[in-house]
Amino acid sequence: MADDTPKTEPTEAQAPALKTAPLRGDISRRSFFSTLGLGWIAFGGAAAAGTGAMVRFMMPTVLYEPPQEFKAGFPNEFAVGAVDERFKASYGCWIVREPQGFYALSTTCTHLGCTPNWLSADEKFKCPCHGSGFLRTGINIEGPAPRPLERYKITLADDGQLLIDKNTKYQEEKGQWALDGAYLPYVA
Repeated sequence: MADDTPKTEPTEAQAPALKTAPLRGDISRRSFFSTLGLGWIAFGGAAAAGTGAMVRFMMPTVLYEPPQEFKAGFPNEFAVGAVDERFKASYGCWIVREPQGFYALSTTCTHLGCTPNWLSADEKFKCPCHGSGFLRTGINIEGPAPRPLERYKITLADDGQLLIDKNTKYQEEKGQWALDGAYLPYVA
């Protein structure tokens, strides 16, 4: 048997209640705009910090280095046949006086850039990093150093002092030690 009664739609009063998911709290219009405003403030602060960092990146960084040209003193202040280490720490330079003159050696090992030590008992420069050894003249005699120490330009200043110019370097393997400035002839 079929039920011939017409079905009617339930009215609002008869409609079943919808179940909603539980919320952590109702969001009011005021709290929504407050949260949105805080988000924009945070974004603006991050954008300003990024812009500041970019502007700082464009500015040059100034390095304060010792001068590349300096006066080392008068020739009679240096002992004949000795390696003067007064300028090793401050200028990275040894000044060697021979009976016929002067030359200035770089304190940078030609292997990996370490600073060798002058061993007066052995009459040689010895690199503590990998054992490279150099004669008083700067010629490499042992270890992995591929070439001799470099020389700096040495001249006499107008006032009679030794003038060392670290901007001009001389390499022995290129034959530059014979050039003017690599060696200062001086006989007292």
